[in-house]
Amino acid sequence: MHKCVFNETAIRHDRGEIRRRTNGFTCFPRHGVLDAGIRTPRGFFEGNFVDLGNYFPCLNIEQALPTSVVGGKYCRIRIPLNQQLELPTLPTLPDFPDFEWPDLPWPELPWPELNPNTSRIPRSTLDQLSRFSQMQQGLDATFHTGRSLSSIAISVAVCLPKACTTREAIDGLMFNSTAIGLQYEDMYCRLPNDKPWAAADYVAIALFSLIGLITILSTSYDVRHTVVLKTDPKRISKLFQAFSLYTNTRRLFTYTPATGTIECLDGIRVFAILWVIVGHTFLLHVNSTLTNPLDGIKWFTSLGGLWINNAPMSVDSFFMISGLLVVYTTVGKLTRRKLFQNLHLYYLNRLLRMFPILATFVLIQATFLHWVSDGPMWNRVVFETHNCRVFWWTTLLYIQNYASPDRMCLPHSWYLAIDIQLHILSPLVLFWILGTRRRVAWVALTITTVASITAATVYNTIKQFPSTPIAPHGDYTTFSNLYYFNTLTRCSPFFIGMMYGYLLHLCRGKIVVIPKTSVAILWLCAFTLSTTVFGVTYPLFDVTWRNQTVDTLYNSLARPAWAVALGWLVFACHHGYGGPINWFLCLRIWKVPSRISYAMYITHFTIMIMFVSTVVVPFYFTAQSVMFNFYRDLVITLVVSFILTLFVDSPFSTLIKIFLGGGQRRTEKPVVVDGPKNLPSTVAYNQAYVDTESKIVAKL
Repeated sequence: MHKCVFNETAIRHDRGEIRRRTNGFTCFPRHGVLDAGIRTPRGFFEGNFVDLGNYFPCLNIEQALPTSVVGGKYCRIRIPLNQQLELPTLPTLPDFPDFEWPDLPWPELPWPELNPNTSRIPRSTLDQLSRFSQMQQGLDATFHTGRSLSSIAISVAVCLPKACTTREAIDGLMFNSTAIGLQYEDMYCRLPNDKPWAAADYVAIALFSLIGLITILSTSYDVRHTVVLKTDPKRISKLFQAFSLYTNTRRLFTYTPATGTIECLDGIRVFAILWVIVGHTFLLHVNSTLTNPLDGIKWFTSLGGLWINNAPMSVDSFFMISGLLVVYTTVGKLTRRKLFQNLHLYYLNRLLRMFPILATFVLIQATFLHWVSDGPMWNRVVFETHNCRVFWWTTLLYIQNYASPDRMCLPHSWYLAIDIQLHILSPLVLFWILGTRRRVAWVALTITTVASITAATVYNTIKQFPSTPIAPHGDYTTFSNLYYFNTLTRCSPFFIGMMYGYLLHLCRGKIVVIPKTSVAILWLCAFTLSTTVFGVTYPLFDVTWRNQTVDTLYNSLARPAWAVALGWLVFACHHGYGGPINWFLCLRIWKVPSRISYAMYITHFTIMIMFVSTVVVPFYFTAQSVMFNFYRDLVITLVVSFILTLFVDSPFSTLIKIFLGGGQRRTEKPVVVDGPKNLPSTVAYNQAYVDTESKIVAKL
């Protein structure tokens, strides 16, 4: 960023002034500059090779010169530990006179085994650091945080006058680093006020000001007619009421049970999104600047960290639910002919329901978030901002997992791309399900599911991916781009969900009687599948793990196995075989978080990156402290998601229904009474959305 405010003419002038005032020592750091600069990393023998210096004091430094004022510049450099230095030869000293030293026994002390390359750090410590470095590379490849740690190196901050280079500062402070062969890498530099305005910033201000104005006018119109004049709800314009905070808030908090609704899905959605958020919290902290990275990696690979290692399964839960509801909300309401006659509406409705919040946050990421805060690690936010300014179109077209996997705008949005791509393919399966012959439907579903698992297995066998993105071996960029973000390898839970959706449709409105023994066996099978998926990841994180066959089987079968277990949970809870689990998942407390869960998914990762990027000192890792940060991130995510839902998602959901049909011509009860129909969950379909969509199709 500093290049945007870099004036070469002024820099050359200031450099000459500094040279004259320091008798030729161009960039020798003095006073506050030295205090804010290079330091030895704290926790060096606990694996911390990073020091962040004093970021804000460095940028606040100003030194008056006769014709200008020289400010401070904050830079970070990376110095590999493996150096081949050419030290100067010391002068030869005269020999000591002959002296016979007494032969005294020295006690044997328990010195640790030293690494012969450094003669300072125990080999066991270096092995653990190497493992930590490898795991961080996996996180970098998966989440693209812009951090690279290909070998063990010291990363330190250098504070210097903005007219100088890091090489000049180091030479002025210590020694002629070039002469002795000191090798280091400039990571980045920052200057005061180095965030210039861009065209996108003005667009964002204009757009959000317009939305705010429309919201004020719509709310005023709604309150006047609903509260003051008490106008008949049928006579109130749905279009003018669309952006009303009054109505949208009441819709969000109002719930009336509908026949056929799968109530337990709300609880499952909430716990899935919580799992996503807590998993990302731990991963980002492990990949941040830690005082004790060895402790972090020990916890991460222990049994206590098993539930975090399996957090990626939460996304497969969303895929399963999405596939389930695609079938459950379509079969019995549409025929083959109506589906294909209105296929454009089927696609358009799905795309438009996902688009408003996604587009809004893409614009926010590309503009406002760049200005929210600052810090020595703010280059991560800069990296995300740049990606959104360049590759925003791939995200809005839902092709980012293929078009720009290394530079995604919103790196966690790959899930949305795969979800949309699977919805685009779903009519190929729905064609057979919407027929009158159940056997044909089951054959089509079975063939599709088996084919997806088989194709993924063959693909995984050929590519030989590691089993986890942070495994201690493997090509991590290849893993994330070709496996983790790949529709082929992630589609099986979606098709398994379609099978459960068809099963639930066949049992719709019926009393399903299953013998208690069979219920117990099915619950035992589901529990065994889920715990096996959990437990098998423990050895996969071991540094000595080398078994490609198991890696391939895990990559191919773990996700469909999880989907099968979760599908049984949904079926059992919906038909009265869930017991206390169903009671807990159906609590009213999950309704509102479920409705804003899509907004939570979009916003949470960026919020966490912002907090991690504002740290000014390395973070001391404990599981408890990370959990406290998770609570902080969760509360802020809930607030931001609530605001986005009221100002963006709910209004545009109403507009979509108006312009696709069914909006102004509705004659049902006032919308206030039936919240879910006007604000469906945007992570997956719900019954209220299905009813509305069916009415739209029926009118066309």
